[in-house]
Amino acid sequence: MDAVLEQYYHLESIILENHPGVDMSRIRATFDFARNAHGTQMRKDGTEFITHPLAAAEIVAEIGLDEDSICAALLHDCIEDTDVTFEDIKKKFGQDVADIVDGVTKLSRVTYTSKEEEQMENLRKMLIAMAKDIRVILIKIADRLHNMRTMEYVAAEKQREKALETMEMYAPIAHRLGMQKVKWELEDLSIKYLDPIGCKEITDGLKLRHVEDESFFQRVQTKITERLSAHGIECAVNGRIKHLYSIYRKMYGENKVLSEVLDLYAFRVIVNDIVDCYNVLGYIHEMYRPIPGAFKDYIGNPKPNMYQSLHTTVIGNEGLPFEVQIRTWEMHQTAEYGIAAHWKYKEGKGGKVADEEKFAWVRRLLESQQDSDAQDFLHALKVDMFADEVFVFTPNGDVVNLPAGSTPIDFAYNIHSEVGNRMTGAIVNGRIVPYNHILKNGDIVKIHTSNAAKGPSRDWLDIIRSSEARNKIRQWFKKEKREENVIHGKLSFEAELRHENISLTDALSEEVVTKLLLRTSFHSLDDLYAAIGYGGVSAKKIVNRVKDFIKTAEKTKKKEALPAQNPEKKEAPKSKPVLGVTVEGLDNCLVKFAKCCSPVPGDPVIGFITKGFGVSVHRQDCVNYVKYDKSSEDVGRWIRVGWANTDEHNYMTSIQALIRDRKGIVVDIASVLNTLNVRISSFNTRDIGDGKVFVTIDVGVKDRDELVLAMAKIMSVPGVMDVRRADG
Repeated sequence: MDAVLEQYYHLESIILENHPGVDMSRIRATFDFARNAHGTQMRKDGTEFITHPLAAAEIVAEIGLDEDSICAALLHDCIEDTDVTFEDIKKKFGQDVADIVDGVTKLSRVTYTSKEEEQMENLRKMLIAMAKDIRVILIKIADRLHNMRTMEYVAAEKQREKALETMEMYAPIAHRLGMQKVKWELEDLSIKYLDPIGCKEITDGLKLRHVEDESFFQRVQTKITERLSAHGIECAVNGRIKHLYSIYRKMYGENKVLSEVLDLYAFRVIVNDIVDCYNVLGYIHEMYRPIPGAFKDYIGNPKPNMYQSLHTTVIGNEGLPFEVQIRTWEMHQTAEYGIAAHWKYKEGKGGKVADEEKFAWVRRLLESQQDSDAQDFLHALKVDMFADEVFVFTPNGDVVNLPAGSTPIDFAYNIHSEVGNRMTGAIVNGRIVPYNHILKNGDIVKIHTSNAAKGPSRDWLDIIRSSEARNKIRQWFKKEKREENVIHGKLSFEAELRHENISLTDALSEEVVTKLLLRTSFHSLDDLYAAIGYGGVSAKKIVNRVKDFIKTAEKTKKKEALPAQNPEKKEAPKSKPVLGVTVEGLDNCLVKFAKCCSPVPGDPVIGFITKGFGVSVHRQDCVNYVKYDKSSEDVGRWIRVGWANTDEHNYMTSIQALIRDRKGIVVDIASVLNTLNVRISSFNTRDIGDGKVFVTIDVGVKDRDELVLAMAKIMSVPGVMDVRRADG
């Protein structure tokens, strides 16, 4: 039988086992469509490309997703790698499937300028995808899981790059969604490529003790099963060695050899109901001696990712410690597949059941980070999303979830910003503790407040762990200390002006102040001074902008003083503008901007009447205009054009720069453009040897002044040798 068809029939068997109500004719139609679309494309292992979407669909079916998700998994590479379009999929398989495939495709199409930007943008896009439709991220995780399973066919450098990305992004997100089985496999596959020598040491050591371990598992499983059966409890008991990456962390994080890792073994007892869970716990503690402090009740206090189980660590008869996890079958499904086990869909129309509150953490994180730069956003994600959690109680018994390492200050601001602002002390488990006390699981925390409190201290910013507390403290300083901030900010601003030899009169001219406030989004100079005062923006950054505005104003005055050089630079006749451009004697004609010179408002321009594509707008210094043969028959096709009101438009153009290659210079250039709110469409680099790199940046600007300012800022970056517009 055809190997691909054999794999497809295996997919069918998985679907029928997990989803007996699925329309198999639709699944077959999707498979046939995807296979035809990928045609002769091959994978690096020499198999047909369709084997990858098939494998991803198998994973999606195994974790319990719906029919649309299985179809989308089969089609997930079609838009990216074939001629198939979004509309093709929508027409044949419906809006939902098309939207999911489009979401997965968008996660794969982003190019990056640095590792930090790459990580931040990937995470941001994944979170947005999750907030819109969780199925997008689940299929993306399935896609990555299969790619990691077949990574041996990829070059060594690519293996390490993808493994690191998987370890830093995909495994933590799988954990946050409660998909422990997937998370473990992603971690185990990744660490094999990140440290093959260390992993081989562990696997070789486990092979040597395999027979001994199997005998131990059999003895414990038999003993637990017989004891529980004698008490009428139906159960399934199985044992396993902890997964590879868990052992790896124990060995290399704590500098141990394999024989020194004591908690290698874990047993799982699955029963029918919650009452049996607690009964089993009693019998386990009766059979084996429990280790004090090693019991965790995740049934009474579930993890934020919905995980529930009882965990206890005991000492076996052989003196070996092992962990026992006790859960119901429903809890087991959630532990294995997390959010996927609970993502239900209404019959018929495929609308989502109201499970949205389960993803509230995604939206809260996005909302709190809307105004943050890349570094702050990445920090917030590492703290709020990827760090381990700590669970503490209010005096009323409510559970509060905080990042590990949190203090009473984090707890206070989690309750309410006013509780934090009026905090005067904290009591943990009946004892007074200092502000920097690290909270532990199960602590009962009480905050003392007073209306006479002076508010938070700036030192608290060095103690706290949660971004929520950090933002609230900054907001307090911004609001409550305004007058003090204005005074300090103004002094810092004026001192920086003196350092740059800029007169206060020039800096505070109406033209400069208007542009400065508009660009920085402050309503008044006092607002700007206050921001400098409380640390929201640096005086140096503001003064650099002032310097740029003054230079731009001086250049504009010089140009205005020059006489008109030729009739082609006269103002174009009044016509109805299209895309901010008026064309002499024509209304509502098709207008496009020539890619050879990418004109923007403020550039002297000329139009060329193309054959069938309307008027192409060129800069007057474009080589295609300067060098055209004025005796040719095309001379009559050049036409006068001009700029109308262009406030509502953004114009694409290109900047070219010659830079000395150094670590971080690309990030510095991107950061400079980001401070100006200039949109970057693409960023390409080309190594030209001798330690030099040629950079081409496609940007969107409102006019020539904004472009000139952007180029000036790029030129100010250390290591930039030359900056110019792309030649026409």
